[in-house]
Amino acid sequence: MRPPEGSSGASSEAASVDEDRPASTRRRTARLSIRAVLIALLVPGLIGLLAIDSWNDYCTLADITEDAYDNALLEPARVLESSIEMDDGGELRMTVPLYAQAMLESRAGLRKYFSIEAYPDGQWQTRQDAGVVLAGLSEMPRPPRHLMGGLNGDGRPVYYDAVYRNDPVRVVAMVRDIYRGGRVRHVGIIVAESVGRRDEVEQAARSSEISRDLRMLALVAVLVWFGVAWAMRPLARLRNEIRSRSTDDLTPLDAGGVPIEVVPLVEAVNHHVERHRRVLDQQTRFLEDASHQLRTPLAIMLTQTQFALREKDPAAVREGLSAVVQQLGQTRRLTEQLLSIAHASQEAPMTREPRDLRHLARQVVVQYLPLAREKQQDLGWSGTSDDSAPVWAVVNEAEVHEALSNLIHNAIHYAPIAATITVAVERVGSDAVCSVADDGPGIAPALRERVFARFDRAGASDARNHPGGSGLGLAIARAYARRNGGDIVLLDGEANALGGHGLRAELRIPATY
Repeated sequence: MRPPEGSSGASSEAASVDEDRPASTRRRTARLSIRAVLIALLVPGLIGLLAIDSWNDYCTLADITEDAYDNALLEPARVLESSIEMDDGGELRMTVPLYAQAMLESRAGLRKYFSIEAYPDGQWQTRQDAGVVLAGLSEMPRPPRHLMGGLNGDGRPVYYDAVYRNDPVRVVAMVRDIYRGGRVRHVGIIVAESVGRRDEVEQAARSSEISRDLRMLALVAVLVWFGVAWAMRPLARLRNEIRSRSTDDLTPLDAGGVPIEVVPLVEAVNHHVERHRRVLDQQTRFLEDASHQLRTPLAIMLTQTQFALREKDPAAVREGLSAVVQQLGQTRRLTEQLLSIAHASQEAPMTREPRDLRHLARQVVVQYLPLAREKQQDLGWSGTSDDSAPVWAVVNEAEVHEALSNLIHNAIHYAPIAATITVAVERVGSDAVCSVADDGPGIAPALRERVFARFDRAGASDARNHPGGSGLGLAIARAYARRNGGDIVLLDGEANALGGHGLRAELRIPATY
């Protein structure tokens, strides 16, 4: 049973998806230049990195500034803490040194406030109102409730932000336990400082950071722009080289001066140029071959027609017209061969499907039986024990049919009258082999490759006795065979009565299943 044949329509639709896209979409995609893409990718990324780096630097600088000012704010609090004493009667008294008073003096942009309070025993951790003010200002901002747990009487400071008398301040607070004679008193020290100077320092640092980053960004943008422009210079030179070429200059592009990433593109262009050059060479050769091969039969037909027009005898006129008809048949065969060789030389994609080569070869044999009978030749099929089993190969049916037709036609044309021509198809290893063997004069081994050249009939032992041959049959057969992944080889055929070996032409194509 033959396997199901694939649908060529589905594959064609899949292959044409890109072609169905709107041309405007393709043009819009092509308008994006490499320079614009690189700048669009690099500059925003660099801006983001600089922004992150600037923010980290600013946060670090702000932390350092805050630590420095907090340490400076802690110094007068420590001095006040050390100036508190308790007498034998349990009363607290203070002795504030002059340098502590100097540290607590307010200056322009840096106002300071302080308070020293005594708390009742056991209540300093729970009270949010002021204790007994020993010195300084009353109603100083208390620590937030979540920071009260850090005031354990060991003098550990806590820092917080607050507002005192409509003045934003930074506050340090601590609680100190003072012991004497078995007594303990809890003393709270609160020192506040306006944040105006801090804000000025942070604003100056922020402005300096932004100014530095803007200069750095401008420098990076200039470097990226000139770097991309410098990297694109080889492409500009390549573009100018292509534009300056003449229309008939198909020499390969020089890939030596372009970046390594562009070398595959240049190689692809060179490959396309080489294919275009081969196509032009094939077209030129086809025109030359066609003009050369058709000139002679056309001249002969013109002469024969003029001869028939001059004749008075109807029999002579009929003879001349018969010669013209015969020449027309040969010319038609030559024209078909020229078109076939032109098609076989093309590199266009083709549709391949699984085909039974035995069935295909039988069709070609039946097609050429009348021509073989005209020469009284025995054209037949060589049967084997597994002759009914198909031999599958993925091929283009029309092209393989044409290749087999040329092999059989060549055998009929060059084999003598009453010759035997045998066609067989079998699987040999991984190949499907279609053979056409005859017991004619054959071709000398030294000339077998030469006969595949166009219009070369040197392989025929007596080509002058075989008029009408174009010398294209084997060239066409090999071209179609190679387009389908195979080849044509010539071997010795069947022995004849004259001691010759005949010729065996084999079409070998990779088999499947």
